[in-house]
Amino acid sequence: MRNPSPHLKLRVLGEIEYAPGQTMRERIKQVSQRTFVDEQGRPWRFAWRTIEAWWGRYRRHGRTVAPPKARSDKGSTRKVELETLAQAIEQVLPAFRNPCPPKVQVYRACIERGLLHRDQIAPNTFCRLVNQHALLTPRSAKGQPCRLAFSKQFANQMWQADTMYGPYVKDGKLARPTRLICFIDDASRLIPHGEFFFQENAQNFVQTLKLALYKRGIPDQLYTDNGAIYVCRQLVAICARLGILLSHAPLRDGAAKGKIERFFKNVRQSFLVRQLDLSSLEALNRQFIMWVEEDYHTRLHSTLQMRPLDRFGLDLSRLRFLPPNEANDELFYSEESRQVKNDNTFSLGGRRLEAPRDLRGRKIQVRFDRPRPQRVIVYYKQQRMGPARPLDPVANDRAPRDLAAVQPHPQSIMDCSEKGGSSR
Repeated sequence: MRNPSPHLKLRVLGEIEYAPGQTMRERIKQVSQRTFVDEQGRPWRFAWRTIEAWWGRYRRHGRTVAPPKARSDKGSTRKVELETLAQAIEQVLPAFRNPCPPKVQVYRACIERGLLHRDQIAPNTFCRLVNQHALLTPRSAKGQPCRLAFSKQFANQMWQADTMYGPYVKDGKLARPTRLICFIDDASRLIPHGEFFFQENAQNFVQTLKLALYKRGIPDQLYTDNGAIYVCRQLVAICARLGILLSHAPLRDGAAKGKIERFFKNVRQSFLVRQLDLSSLEALNRQFIMWVEEDYHTRLHSTLQMRPLDRFGLDLSRLRFLPPNEANDELFYSEESRQVKNDNTFSLGGRRLEAPRDLRGRKIQVRFDRPRPQRVIVYYKQQRMGPARPLDPVANDRAPRDLAAVQPHPQSIMDCSEKGGSSR
């Protein structure tokens, strides 16, 4: 299909100024009735709406065509995370003598070891991401970034979070490796909470975060790396409900979280060297919490020249805590959207549930605990409607109910997006 040249479009727009008519639209319609000849001698006639669109674009952007739009997913990966890609490259690099081997060989090594899959990342995408983020450039060639020693002014202004490899612990008849998920307060170096798990997943991280918030209050900022558990949708939703700013360190820059890394070094040198009871995960966590509370928190910190517990206590008046409320655990639930059917039911996890109020035809948000999905809480427009009930068609047949006539008072549950905490 032929397209008019930019020169021809500008000639058409130039005729608008001299066309008869009281308004701009009248003049544009007069121009649309004329025939124009392009550089090749071909005749052209244009609809008045086409000319009007050219005129609007020219006034806004100085051009007759729409400005190009960048892709919404530009610069992001859709099937593989950069942290996963970087970890896979680090695991295969020791097999090469050359400190900077060819990217194609590194890609093949990752595929052969099962660290990456062909349908997960294509060779061209692999090479592009490696070049873009300098994943194969030696650290000596990159140079060390300029770092300044910093510390937050008050407690709970920022927590740093990370995961450390722990000792092998008995799990039945076998011994399995553990992971320590831990938080540290930036200003006081106090440990809000830390716990060993057999698996590093979002469920265990949320459990650790929940206990830390109950014990030490709500931080203003959470600083983590780019691991899968730190960028999951559930964590983003929790931080939004509690008004926590979630930020991530640069890729492959462990020194950016120097405080939590220094604490992990302290754990290895002061705690893991002890004669520990590794008969169960519960025994290891009990010993770790005792060491943190009775040894680490009460020992003079070389940088602060204070005990972490005393430094944290100086800002008690500034801290915000979760108010006593039986619905606080719902802040940490997973959330999904559902469409309520005309019979006031919806489906979740293969189960059919009844909405607590008349929400037929409405789009609702349901919150539930993934390990225990039996209890489902319904929200509509950020208001708590109540728990959903399993569908009982026999009970509905015995006594017809008028949902519109008998309604419980809506229990408003506001997400804790302000400094004062959450209210329900």
